[in-house]
Amino acid sequence: MIVEVLQLLVSPAHRLAGRPADGPAAGPEDERVQRVEVRRGLGLVGDRYYGRPAHRNAAVTLMSAENLPVDIAPSVDLRHTRRNVLLKGVDIDSYVGATVSLDCGQGPVVFRVNRPARPCAWMDVTVGPGAHRAMRDGGGVRCTPLSDGVLAVGEARFEVVEGASA
Repeated sequence: MIVEVLQLLVSPAHRLAGRPADGPAAGPEDERVQRVEVRRGLGLVGDRYYGRPAHRNAAVTLMSAENLPVDIAPSVDLRHTRRNVLLKGVDIDSYVGATVSLDCGQGPVVFRVNRPARPCAWMDVTVGPGAHRAMRDGGGVRCTPLSDGVLAVGEARFEVVEGASA
């Protein structure tokens, strides 16, 4: 199926640590990029979780734009949710347990969709009050990249390689 990669976020620093009441840590105002290199088993080049053993099964987070709480914050995007890839046209949350590929025109990049990316109390701070609850069943998914490749903003082909289908 054809989907759209709306945004990509690569953050070199973990900005949501500590207590939400203290606010996010300082960092670049906008960490969104137009293109990112993906490395098998490591994640997104330049991202805070790249190559970290504790995050190998959750190095990349994919989220469906349709699940953004726009009723709470009309301009909400990856800068607020801290996910890596924002997709339009696929309910990515329904693919937990599957292996999927995204081809942005430079060859498929394969991901194992391991588990939901559960929203935390930070969402009420970065997005707005009520976002934590609103995103409970649509906060995206945590994935392991199974191939090297490139993701880019724009049209992409999404395919289930194996596993559950929605």
